[in-house]
Amino acid sequence: MQQNFEALVPSARAPTLSEALAELAVQGDAERGAVFTRPEVVDAILTLAGYTEDRPLHQLRLLEPSLGAGEFFLRALDRLLAAYRRCGGAPSGALDALRPALRGVEIHPASLARARDAARLRLITWGARPRVADALCDAWLRADDFLLAPIDGGFDVIVGNPPYVRQERIPAPLLAEYRRRYSTIYDRADLYVPFFERGLRLLLDNGRLAFICANRWMKNKYGKPLRAMLAHGFHVEHAIDMEGTDAFHTEVMAYTSITVIRRGEGRELRIARRPEVSAASLDRLVTAMLSDTPTRDPRVSVLHGATASDAPWILEDTGPLALLRRLEQDLPTVEQAGLKFGIGVASGADKIFVGDYESLPVEDERKVPLVMAPDLEDGLIRWRKKGIVNPFEPDGSLAALARYPRFAAYLRGHQERLAARYVAKRSGDGWYRTIDRIDPQLTRTPKLLIPDIKGQATVVYDEGRYYPHHNLYYVAQGPAAGHDPEDTWDLRALATVLRSAIAVLFVASYCVKMSGGFLRFQAQYLRRIRIPRWRDLTPAQREALLATPATDLPAIDRAVFNAYRLAPAEIAAATAAAAAARVGRKS
Repeated sequence: MQQNFEALVPSARAPTLSEALAELAVQGDAERGAVFTRPEVVDAILTLAGYTEDRPLHQLRLLEPSLGAGEFFLRALDRLLAAYRRCGGAPSGALDALRPALRGVEIHPASLARARDAARLRLITWGARPRVADALCDAWLRADDFLLAPIDGGFDVIVGNPPYVRQERIPAPLLAEYRRRYSTIYDRADLYVPFFERGLRLLLDNGRLAFICANRWMKNKYGKPLRAMLAHGFHVEHAIDMEGTDAFHTEVMAYTSITVIRRGEGRELRIARRPEVSAASLDRLVTAMLSDTPTRDPRVSVLHGATASDAPWILEDTGPLALLRRLEQDLPTVEQAGLKFGIGVASGADKIFVGDYESLPVEDERKVPLVMAPDLEDGLIRWRKKGIVNPFEPDGSLAALARYPRFAAYLRGHQERLAARYVAKRSGDGWYRTIDRIDPQLTRTPKLLIPDIKGQATVVYDEGRYYPHHNLYYVAQGPAAGHDPEDTWDLRALATVLRSAIAVLFVASYCVKMSGGFLRFQAQYLRRIRIPRWRDLTPAQREALLATPATDLPAIDRAVFNAYRLAPAEIAAATAAAAAARVGRKS
């Protein structure tokens, strides 16, 4: 029987929260981030979490925080009933013995009803009387939002596939309440992140949380608070990279991983990558990961201390990792070498602000030439003659409309649309501003331009002619104060370094890949790159970096490996890692 969501959630919640939850409860699977896990994957996760029939499972407590139709809950119930019978338990005593053993929370009433019906049928088939089956289902299953629901006690095992929902799809009152309760909702964190946080809080000592979900939090900016939480009082025991596997009943775009976390101390992390998704293959893999000699299975590696801080996790093979760690220990970052990163301008209304440079109907002082990612080809800028209207004076103040009649007429012709933007509503009289301030000085500044999403490092030198668009990052000389002029990198030589296998190794190790394996060359990852000190390079090394063609990858790597003074084994590790990370152009 389908349960009524409004009848089961606490009535004391604010009306705005109740309305937002009711709205979320009736959304479809895609809108709710509901993706259903294949049973053989569920079984592997339950076993890794220690929920196995050879244990007295009726003495443990298991929670599935995002029940769906019960993929994890029902497989756990099968194991619970078998283990209980193995311990001498009988259906006649099931109500008292099994009532504390399971909990499941689901916000979607129809899904919860299907899970309840399936659980009830299993209990009756096992031998429980209908009234006992009903009472157990009532005790076990709850229609509510896991992030808000009152939940009693702690748990030995928490398993599931938390929802993958972006913040912009969460009703505003609900998102505000989540932010108030959960410190891990940072930057653009998706909804699965606070599922980790609350689950970890609910674990008993030595309890395990085992989730399969997107793995972006392991490396990117918004995962930092969650990584920090795990570094104190928790230990990541197992991680299985499920990229490119059929782990779900439907195809998903997000890169996913299985992560098993225990409350308690530890340093050893056992990892595996892209296993075959079949019951036999996963059973062998899990057996190996849980054994005393896990690396007898070639699919399993062991790392130590890989998750001991809030830094992005590198769960890679030892060769590239050893090189990475040595360079991090020995060399400065790009910023420590006196350079700075930035990102191009986001206007908030490109169809209005961006157009053909010559044809933009504003005064010359009110526009700058704009370079965009498609303008960068084969190491050169092939400018497509775009420009952007600049609402800012060099001192950062908004340009007065009364001073520039053509500028004023053009913007007032689009005032209704410009004023409706979020940034405009916050700016009062500044309804015509771009999201980011445009500093004309940047146009005249020599800089390196780097597109965000690429299969390999694309780095182009701009001698000081263009303003970058928001899909471009740039590197320029930083403040001169406190920096030795003799140690100042030539940007054209730095471009060669940033095109190399070394740069790809750093970015690929720290970034979250996009669909198709494309890398994110964002500033947060570029800042991780280590470079030699300019003063330590010989004249020949400098000349080689300056002379190498932008499209000749083998020549680039030879010059850069020489500048870094890599050993042959390190060259092999960097080359192999970069070759695995680079992808060709999209067709």
